Amino acid sequence: MGIGRLDIEQEANFQEMSFEQMLNKSFENSENNAIVGGVIVEINGDNVLVDVGQKIEGILNINEIKNEKGELLFNVGDTLSVMIMGNRGERPSISYRNVLQRQKFNSFVEKYGENFEDLVIEGKITEAKKRGGFTVVDKDGIEYFLPAAQSYMKPYGAVGKKIKAKVLKINKNQHFIVISRKKLVDDSKKDKEDKVSSILDTNSTLNGTVKKITSYGMFVDVNGIDGLVNYNEISYKGPVNPANYYKEGDEVSVKVLSYDKDKQHLSLSIKAALPDPWKEIKDELDVGDAITVTVSNFESYGAFVDLGNDIEGLLHISEISWNKNVKNPKELLNIGDEINVEVIELDVDKRKLRVSLKNLQEKPFSKFVKEHKVGDVVEGKVATITDFGAFVTVGDIDALLHNEEASWDSNVKCKALFKKGDAIKAKIIKIDTEKENVSISVKDTIDSPTVAFAKKHSINDIIKAPIKDIKDFGIFVVLENGIDGLIRTEDLGTLNANELKAGDEIEAVIVNIDTKKNRVRLSARKVETLKQRETLKSINDESGMTLGDILRDQIAQN
Repeated sequence: MGIGRLDIEQEANFQEMSFEQMLNKSFENSENNAIVGGVIVEINGDNVLVDVGQKIEGILNINEIKNEKGELLFNVGDTLSVMIMGNRGERPSISYRNVLQRQKFNSFVEKYGENFEDLVIEGKITEAKKRGGFTVVDKDGIEYFLPAAQSYMKPYGAVGKKIKAKVLKINKNQHFIVISRKKLVDDSKKDKEDKVSSILDTNSTLNGTVKKITSYGMFVDVNGIDGLVNYNEISYKGPVNPANYYKEGDEVSVKVLSYDKDKQHLSLSIKAALPDPWKEIKDELDVGDAITVTVSNFESYGAFVDLGNDIEGLLHISEISWNKNVKNPKELLNIGDEINVEVIELDVDKRKLRVSLKNLQEKPFSKFVKEHKVGDVVEGKVATITDFGAFVTVGDIDALLHNEEASWDSNVKCKALFKKGDAIKAKIIKIDTEKENVSISVKDTIDSPTVAFAKKHSINDIIKAPIKDIKDFGIFVVLENGIDGLIRTEDLGTLNANELKAGDEIEAVIVNIDTKKNRVRLSARKVETLKQRETLKSINDESGMTLGDILRDQIAQN
């Protein structure tokens, strides 16, 4: 626009002189570039020769008379206005582009006159002068001069950037406009400080507009100042996702929390502008109260429930169900479910609320006792296997299946018989109402091996069996179907335990068969006695005489 051939390098040694001195020097050295009519006499490649009434034609670049599409605006013989910039050798230096810029400059001056003090322009840096600053062009094609001292920018990498700046000075004689980013920044900073000061002086609730939503909060415009509402300051529920509550453009009420002057950071709060719901429930809610809530969120340790007044309570996983096997709240609940719960902890000062769902439900043990008794046969699934047995889920309770009740074989444990999830049938053998424990037995649902043994053998039968193990208190022998028979030390008779070893076969008499406990007691000591009785009985049977007969004969003979 007229800066064109102005000697910017001479006009702006601004590093050594003040900006005002730079402008004055620029004005002293600048020419009054004249606009004259000319006729195109020749177009040769990139050069256009124009007759401007001097002894030799002026020359300009062909790009100056092309439109945005690259089409020529003039041809040989056409008349156009050009600006004489000086001389290039013998030829006058001319510019058609500067004529257009002069026209735009004149329109700018006509529009704004002297009322440009607070005028802000937006444009793109198109050129960086070596020492003078930058050329900036706005969307209307108007050129501005941005001195380096007023730019807050370094020459390297500046070209192509879009900037905003304030108009600093209009020189009507030299036809150029000086702009300043520094003034815009300084004025904006002062304006912001004034507005912030006004906001801080107001302790009341302010209205603002949501400008931007992030994961950590929202930026809200309050009287032209952007403040941050942290995600902790949106709801009394605690940290929340702001996108679930608001969208850009929403009007909100806020209160000022603080202002960091160094960082120019304004902190705002939405919840501080609202009534505190915790204070409202202080006299309305108490431990033991039953309330209706809505499931609002899940965590691995439980669920959060909404009271409907910007307060959330924790429903811990342990308070959801009497069933201890529930490991995730999603197994029983859904977001949006309305449920009745009991308040089990309320601390208004700490803003802490805990509730229980299971407290309003009948205890599974109580229900079980109503429906079952000792001796009932029930079905269940193995829930957990331990070293001492297994817990089996029967209805809504877990019953204990001890290792010794899993099988008639005392050497076999639950780990070897079952796996988690196995369905089993068992008999209830104990219900402890004080400890709320139930014990069951699988082996009681089937006959013990000694039942079959008792059908084949009777008390006082003499049997032979191999020794299985030798203990201090006696000897174990192996009977039919893997049954262990025990000969206590006092029943060994003439047998010497020190002379015996596992595998030796010995004779013993059956003295007891306990089908309930699956035990068989034997005695080696009684073997000789029984054998003597059998011998005596055999003799009596063969002779047909009894001991009484023999005695009578002897008396008669005497």
